[in-house]
Amino acid sequence: MIRAVAFTHPKRIIAFFYRAMISVFILVPFAFQSCKHPKKVYQSNCNDNLSYKHVGFRQLIDSIQNYDHQYVEVDGSYEEGKEESALVNDSLFADHSSEHALWVNFSQDCPLVLAGTNQGIFEFNDGKFTQLNNKSITIRGKIDVRHKGHLGSYRGSIDRVSYVKL
Repeated sequence: MIRAVAFTHPKRIIAFFYRAMISVFILVPFAFQSCKHPKKVYQSNCNDNLSYKHVGFRQLIDSIQNYDHQYVEVDGSYEEGKEESALVNDSLFADHSSEHALWVNFSQDCPLVLAGTNQGIFEFNDGKFTQLNNKSITIRGKIDVRHKGHLGSYRGSIDRVSYVKL
């Protein structure tokens, strides 16, 4: 005689789905962790003997006068284009206009080289240039409130850039 198999108790089904959902939420971050690309660090020996003060982007912009002629390390999103070389707040909800951005003044006096290689940040390598546009970066340099970049429209500039982490 053949018997029909009945579904288990509804509480067991709910418990099964609950455990499955918890497992997914635990395992998905580990899967995305493996997709991260290693950070690239470009450095120059321009300012080797100096110490940098790590400062938040918003704090730097809001009180930039306090950081004039100081060496800082700051995180942000780099934007480049025609007559544009700017560091903006990497928050999606922040103002990204030039009044709330820093002009980034890369200089040939401080050539940035990929750590452990001779590859410069602006050199053609492996069939392409290093893509910086719209990338979150950490940058070190000297703040200058007098030089405000293209058309004087930025809060200030970051000069003598000696470190960029992508």
